Amino acid sequence: MDAVTKLFAGYTIGDESYRQVDRFCSPYGKRVLLIGGETGMSKGLPVLCEALKAADSRLEIVDAAVYGTECTYERIRELSSLYKDKAIDMVFGMGGGKAMDTAKGAAYELGVPVFTFPTIPSNCASMAALSVVYRKDGGFDSFYFFERPAVHCFINTDIMIHAPKMYFRAGMGDTIAKYFECHFSARGDELDYHSALGREISNLCYERIRTYAGKALAEFGEGKAGEAFTQAVLAITVNTGLVSHMVEDCYNCALAHAVCYGLDLIPGVAERFLHGDLVGYGILIQLAVDGQSGTLAKVRKLLKSMEIPVTLKEMGVALDKEFLRDMLKESVSGPDMEHIPYPVTEDMVWEAVCKVEAWCNSSDKSVHLQ
Repeated sequence: MDAVTKLFAGYTIGDESYRQVDRFCSPYGKRVLLIGGETGMSKGLPVLCEALKAADSRLEIVDAAVYGTECTYERIRELSSLYKDKAIDMVFGMGGGKAMDTAKGAAYELGVPVFTFPTIPSNCASMAALSVVYRKDGGFDSFYFFERPAVHCFINTDIMIHAPKMYFRAGMGDTIAKYFECHFSARGDELDYHSALGREISNLCYERIRTYAGKALAEFGEGKAGEAFTQAVLAITVNTGLVSHMVEDCYNCALAHAVCYGLDLIPGVAERFLHGDLVGYGILIQLAVDGQSGTLAKVRKLLKSMEIPVTLKEMGVALDKEFLRDMLKESVSGPDMEHIPYPVTEDMVWEAVCKVEAWCNSSDKSVHLQ
């Protein structure tokens, strides 16, 4: 049989995680190109420089480049071209998902290892072996796949807990979806070892958030990263990244993400809500389509506790089939719906939307989804 290789990112988590940078990075060389977001680097770079100084590190940050506003192939290639003759030994990516994805792409083009420094608890980009690439106008372009993810990820919980709350909230919503979508899209399939392992890892995406969300949000409010916040961040950053890396791509997303991308087409929605907010709502639609009333009730309660919208009304979106026409079409025709256990139609999604709206808006909890 053909050889199969899976390479994984190591990680260090804690408020002193940057103290380990010299230990894990110096074997790869000396000269570092830092690529990141402007805000992320303003928070993380001083802490990193202090840690390197304390370790008497030989690592040298040659330049700190702001990635821009979108992760595009143009920017990735512009950065790699700019630094190809600068004897760069490694790339550090610092900031949010798009900064991380730009850094990973540039490192790949330069042929050097990449290390990641996430500064907001919202996504798995720092652990995933791919970049989500957009066009200059902000529209989705494609996935840029790599053989391996970052060599090591440094998760500074003290920096993360001072990020805007909306990113933490949305990160938890997106993480929960990984469990429900992976199990839904893989239903009935005989999985190979790698996809089966990834699917099992996805269980923690839901279990950790369900168990720790309340306490994690309390710690977030206090600005003190304790065990609950750490557990939630590990689920958001590590678990989702491992699932994404292990399973066949067709098991990574399903109806929850398709609904999100459908909602993005409604004017104003993407400006008011983050990706994870909309994916969280999409989980409810997927569960309604699948007839899982009991689980839907539990997930709805969890999402409400995290202040993620559970109705179109909360998003300021009209419950009107004609108004939602493009959203319904995208929900069933997007690439995330290419591998699901049974056909899903626009009418099925519309009925699910109506049922979720009625159930969540009604004070009569006798309303059912059957």
